[in-house]
Amino acid sequence: MPLTLSTYLANGRADVATLIGELAAAAQELAGLVSRGAVSAEPVGETANGGGDVQKALDVAADRIFSKAARQAPVAFYGSEEQDGAVALNANGTLALAIDPLDGSSNIETNVSIGTIFSILPLTVDGSDVFCQPGNRQLAAGYFIYGPQLLLVVSLGQGTQVFCHNPDTGEFLQTIERMQIPEKAKEFSVNASNRRYWQEPVLRYIEDCEAGTDGPRGRNFNMRWVASAVADAYRIFLRGGIYLYPGDRRDGYADGRIRLVYEANPIAFLAEQAGGAGTNGQQRLLDIVPEKLHQRTPIVFGSREEVMEMGRYFAKA
Repeated sequence: MPLTLSTYLANGRADVATLIGELAAAAQELAGLVSRGAVSAEPVGETANGGGDVQKALDVAADRIFSKAARQAPVAFYGSEEQDGAVALNANGTLALAIDPLDGSSNIETNVSIGTIFSILPLTVDGSDVFCQPGNRQLAAGYFIYGPQLLLVVSLGQGTQVFCHNPDTGEFLQTIERMQIPEKAKEFSVNASNRRYWQEPVLRYIEDCEAGTDGPRGRNFNMRWVASAVADAYRIFLRGGIYLYPGDRRDGYADGRIRLVYEANPIAFLAEQAGGAGTNGQQRLLDIVPEKLHQRTPIVFGSREEVMEMGRYFAKA
C-alpha cells in the first residue's frame, strides 16, 4: 500500500503538517477549476500583482483559495506573488507561508501544465521581516503540478518526495520516495530567444552544449523549454538536466525575473534535497539573504555537476 501524504507528514512538525494538509486540499480545489476551465485566463483589467506582472482571473482565484487555506492553518504571515506585501493572519501562528499561487499562468489558455510553488518558514526571533531570511532556514517547500496528474513534489528537509492525487479517494499517495536527480545532464532548459541579451558566460556555456560531441563538453544535449517552472523542474528532477533563467542586458532583467523567496528558494531546496543544486549562477541560492518579499534573482538549478559547471564559466569570466 503506497504511503499517504498524511502519514508522511506525521513524521514532521505538527504545524507544518497541518499547513501542507490545508495546501493539498486547496490544490485539489484549484485543480478542479483548472480542469473545468471554470475561471477565465483573460487579464483582470489592467491590474498587476505584487511582482509587477499582469494578473489573470485564475491568478486571483488561486490566491483567494490558498489565502483561505493559510487562514485555516497556524500561519502568522502570508506572502504571495499576488499581494503587494506580507499579510498578517493568525496572531498565534508559528509559521510564515511564501507562495506563488499560480506559476506559469501565461500557459493557461494553451493547456500546458501549471502549478503552485510554496515555501514554509519559521518566524524570526529578532523581529526582522520574516520573509527576509535565507532559504536555508526553510522548514519545508514544495510545488503542485496541475497537469495530466495532480502531483505534489515536497520536502521536509529529509529528501524530496512525490505524491500523486488519487481522484477516487481524494488522497495523495507516494509515487517516488527520495527522488534523486540524475547526476549527468543531457538536456538544458533556457529561453534561447533571449540569446542576444545574455552575458558572455551564459552564451559560452550554451554554445558549448550545442556543439555536442564535437565540442568541449564531449556529449550531445537536447534543449527543452516549457516556460512553466514547475513543468520544467519536474522533467529535470526526473531525467536530469539544467534550467537557466539568467539575468541579461534588457531593462529590468539584470537581476533575472524569478522571485527568490517563493519560487527560486523552494525549488532550490527541493533540488538540493534530491541531490541536485540551485544557484544564481555564482552563489548558492539558499545562502542569499533576501531584502524584500518580491526580490528577483537569476536562477540555475538541476543536476549538481552541471550547475557547478555553469558556475565555472562565470568564474573563468
